[in-house]
Amino acid sequence: MSLPAPTVDARAVVTGASSGIGEALAAELAARGHSLIVVARRGDLLNALADRLTREHGVAVEVRVSDLSDPGQRQTLANELADRDVSILCNNAGIATFGPVAKLDPGYERAQVQLNAVAVHDLTLAVLPGMIARGAGGILITGSAAGNMAIPNNATYAATKAFVNTFSESLRAELAGTGVHCTLLAPGPVRTETPDPADASIVDKLVPDFLWIDSAYTARLSLDGLEKNKMRIVPGILSKGMSVAGQYSPRFITAPIVGSFYRKLGGD
Repeated sequence: MSLPAPTVDARAVVTGASSGIGEALAAELAARGHSLIVVARRGDLLNALADRLTREHGVAVEVRVSDLSDPGQRQTLANELADRDVSILCNNAGIATFGPVAKLDPGYERAQVQLNAVAVHDLTLAVLPGMIARGAGGILITGSAAGNMAIPNNATYAATKAFVNTFSESLRAELAGTGVHCTLLAPGPVRTETPDPADASIVDKLVPDFLWIDSAYTARLSLDGLEKNKMRIVPGILSKGMSVAGQYSPRFITAPIVGSFYRKLGGD
């Protein structure tokens, strides 16, 4: 069974929609005729995105300014989504930190777990009963190739992505025969455009240009994969290499190698 066709009442939900993959997913869904609920912390960026997508594609776009790392704000959104006709949920919001966990801000590390893992779980559980009752729906979860291996100096991020990678692929098997699709997106580095050298981050400087994946391409590939109910979408050379290394190489070998690279991302 394919994904639900766009309707006046149904909404595709995209978290982390203010930039990057989330913004690209929202744009691609709007281009395919889906009305949207876009979620992020930056209301100014969300409102600008909503205006643009409505103008270009004629779809309704609802804005929800929400910090999904905050349990109260997250519950408010989950309660709403449980009562809405959500045809597609793109669990995309996430943050990352670099450096030894002992030297990082504990509050921000806890917020990272809440956003990257707990929010994915909560929002998925909110929309699942309605999707199953309607016999149709799609859940796209943005995991990461980083979730396939131990990564010193990126420990919290890698651990949260290990959770969502496994959760997504396990859930897909549970949903067999229900008409509800579930696909994991496990990308490597993604960006919308090549930054000016003066504005380039340390990640931009350390990762060669040919290894970056375009966010619009990633969005198209992901939604096409969700339509086909593929288990995992892994765009890009680096993400494919990390996936293979994570699955087939001993961690006592890969962890120090990968960790030395991520230590540079932490500024050491």
